[in-house]
Amino acid sequence: MNNFKPSVRRRVVVTGLGAVSPLGLNAVDTWGGLAAGRSGIGPITRFNATGCTAQIAGEVKGFEPTKPLAQPLHPRGAQGEALVSVFTPKDAKKFGRFTHLGATAAVEAYADSGLDAHRASLNPERMGVNLGVGLGGLPEIEAMQETFNTGGFRKISPFFIIQIAPNLLSGQVSLLLDFRGPNMAVASACATSGHALGEAAAAIARGDAEVMIAGGAESTVTPLAVGAFAQMRALSTRNDAPEKASRPYDKDRDGFVLAEGAVVFVLEEYEHAVKRGARIYAELRGYGASADAYHLSSLAPGAEGSQRSMRAALVSAELPATAIDYVSAHATSTPGGDGEESAAIAAVFAENKATLHVSGVKSMTGHLLGGAGAMGAFAAVKAIHEGLVPPTINMDNLDPVIAALGLNVTPNVAVRKPVGAALANCFGFGGTNCSLVFTAV
Repeated sequence: MNNFKPSVRRRVVVTGLGAVSPLGLNAVDTWGGLAAGRSGIGPITRFNATGCTAQIAGEVKGFEPTKPLAQPLHPRGAQGEALVSVFTPKDAKKFGRFTHLGATAAVEAYADSGLDAHRASLNPERMGVNLGVGLGGLPEIEAMQETFNTGGFRKISPFFIIQIAPNLLSGQVSLLLDFRGPNMAVASACATSGHALGEAAAAIARGDAEVMIAGGAESTVTPLAVGAFAQMRALSTRNDAPEKASRPYDKDRDGFVLAEGAVVFVLEEYEHAVKRGARIYAELRGYGASADAYHLSSLAPGAEGSQRSMRAALVSAELPATAIDYVSAHATSTPGGDGEESAAIAAVFAENKATLHVSGVKSMTGHLLGGAGAMGAFAAVKAIHEGLVPPTINMDNLDPVIAALGLNVTPNVAVRKPVGAALANCFGFGGTNCSLVFTAV
């Protein structure tokens, strides 16, 4: 599937980044953790996990949604009311944690983009939002069920639907920042935020908007989510060494580590960005999406569907596979998935395996589910902008099956190198696949 039409599309660039993750409460600290090869995984503190086979997660620590902004913003112009915090204490109670995380990352990305200084000359109807979530307000659903069980109908919060509805993150961001263009939410499991980025870029490319805020968020470190994934035997049970638990490509990997967080981009039409003198991190040049049509929770043999999404993204970008310097892999640390994706990468990039770097940043962050695609894309964009490929940590013994493919999975230590083009993968339950190509400008 080729989502961009290169002959007619307008160019799309990344001009703002925001992140709230197990590695840090902003994009700078999150990238610092990735570059340093630091793990954000630890024992679960959000609930008592005693009795569960998996008792570790990538939690966001020290996060406060009502914290004042470093500098007030004026999304409605100099004469409008200043935005001094993402949420007031009163408003914070109305929303779920995924919206707290996602809106905070979105406001950071907006501030980082420098758009606020130009709002008087920008048309809000040409500025849109596409932010996704995989499971939505699961913590709030679990808590409200307990409230109902003990107090009945009269104890149900009138804000409950606002807390859990997947599109309320996009809605709240558009309200906060006065973005009146396309407004939507993607939900495609662990490919969610990759699709959100790709579809937002497509909206700019075809002329529906000049600016899009895009990415995703997730906060499902809850008894039901952890318990359900544990029952599927999908999670690592390395509870005695949580920082070592997420280990893509290692022969002793035993499952993924659930995590929470949000990663958000400001995407902008290239000429629009240049005209206002914006800093450009990279160009989002290609987007490919596909379906395995094979199994609801396992990749197709040889990750055939994943191969098609990568090839479609390269066609969309009008680039040969040999132009790619780095692949930010989906690489969840599951016994089967890592090998299948690696086989697909080796097949697509057969001609340049010797110079290609591959890494799995979930080794440090854990798996952000709906936010995972944007985290992988974040690693790709920063690799281009900083000239540094983040590592795959906990790589003690490379799986012989993966070793035989001849891929360089960037074990344990970041690699300094020029990155002119990078591809980011994200795949999800239901057999959904997404690949994005970013290039230097």
